Amino acid sequence: MPAFLRRHLIAAMLALAAGDARADDVGPEVARQLLSEGRIRPLAEILDAVKAAVPGEMVEVELELDDGTYVYEVKQLRPDGRVQEVKADAATGKILKIEDDD
Repeated sequence: MPAFLRRHLIAAMLALAAGDARADDVGPEVARQLLSEGRIRPLAEILDAVKAAVPGEMVEVELELDDGTYVYEVKQLRPDGRVQEVKADAATGKILKIEDDD
């Protein structure tokens, strides 16, 4: 596994483990189970789709259950210094929404 991808995956798992505990957040154990069951795509695939839509570096990622759909929320630091939040369907990798992070 390339070093940059390993760093992204480690950062993502830390963000999942250390994130604020909200009712709709999905923890790392559940995320691993969903992945093994094929109910969500691997994070590396999601990050590739996000990077294609919003160039930059991932600074935070969360997996949430939003109205019955698993959604990755990825914060991307763009080359111009703006941070954008990208929501992607965790099952398909489809980009659902891109917005500036407040």
